[in-house]
Amino acid sequence: MASKKQIILPLAVLTVGITAAVALTAMKEPPEEKVEEIIHPLVKVDPIELSPIRLNVSSYGIVQPKYSTDLVAQVSGQIIELSAQFVKGGFVKEGEILARIDPNDYEAALIEAEASLAQASSALEIEQAQAQVAKVEWQRIKDDSSEKIPSELYLRKPQLAEKLARYRAAQAAVKRAKRNLERTYIKAPYDAIVKNREISLGSVVNPGNSFGQLSAVSVAEIRLPVADKELQYLPNYGKHVPVTLSAEVAGQQVSWKGEIVRSEGVIDQQSRMTYLVAQIEQPYGDTNKPLRFGAYANAEIQGRLVENAAMIPQHLVKNQKVATLDRDNKLVYQQLNVIREYNGFVIADQGINSGQQLITSALEYPTEGMQLRTDDAQLKTDSTQLALKEE
Repeated sequence: MASKKQIILPLAVLTVGITAAVALTAMKEPPEEKVEEIIHPLVKVDPIELSPIRLNVSSYGIVQPKYSTDLVAQVSGQIIELSAQFVKGGFVKEGEILARIDPNDYEAALIEAEASLAQASSALEIEQAQAQVAKVEWQRIKDDSSEKIPSELYLRKPQLAEKLARYRAAQAAVKRAKRNLERTYIKAPYDAIVKNREISLGSVVNPGNSFGQLSAVSVAEIRLPVADKELQYLPNYGKHVPVTLSAEVAGQQVSWKGEIVRSEGVIDQQSRMTYLVAQIEQPYGDTNKPLRFGAYANAEIQGRLVENAAMIPQHLVKNQKVATLDRDNKLVYQQLNVIREYNGFVIADQGINSGQQLITSALEYPTEGMQLRTDDAQLKTDSTQLALKEE
């Protein structure tokens, strides 16, 4: 039979163990409670800036001379002289002699015409004197004559009219001979570049034969196609507004200033475009960067100025609305007044203000008023939590 000591000792040991276990358990710190963290969608934003924006219109075209002339022979003969500048690509001045037709026949014709004029002039003077004598004679004998009115034949009026007609015809013949002699000189009608020459020294030409073509270098023109809807962005529908042309010269991009001088006033049946015509003064004035005829040029037509507007990437605008972030980092949709869509951008002048945060990243399930965060907002939250832990 177990003694009392044998029973009490194990019970004491068990009691001490349980007590120690309870004490150790009580001394252990309870696990820290985790705060439930709500992660808001992260977005990227850019500030909206309102500034003056000019609604320029882009176009293109081929540079052409305003004036182009075919030189045509008006008299016949052999070419006896050619100017050294009368070659393709040569520059000639107004009044410069480009070619000369043999003038011998026309000089002889002028001498003959002047001789005929001298004869006609002499005959007219004689006839005028005879008519005066007849008039005086009639005054002397009219009192003794039964006829009170002299006949025109007696006063030599028909003879005088005939001599006057011959004199005037001789004058016209001299004028015609001088003009034909002058036409043996082929002159440049204006400052020009020679587009083409079709005759050579010794060639024989007849009236109507072509000498070549000249292009005036005083003014260049370029036809610029513009879509009908684009005309609304131009003052006065594009008439008399500045335009900037750009093209490559010797591998470098060069620009020239010009002006829209007129609209062709009709819509092209094939392209459905309206053509505006720009003019550029002295296209060959700068020999280092001439605006050459036949060059392909891009044009920037100066449009209306909008005082306060913003350019927003077109892919961020849905149904004329954009997503913005307010001061509380909440999603707000702004209704825009879109005045133009251009080059991948939307130009709006109402519905937004400078300094507003435009959301530029995509949202999976956007809802008006939803809470969002940016990189800056996340940094501020992390800094606040770190400070609380240190306390």
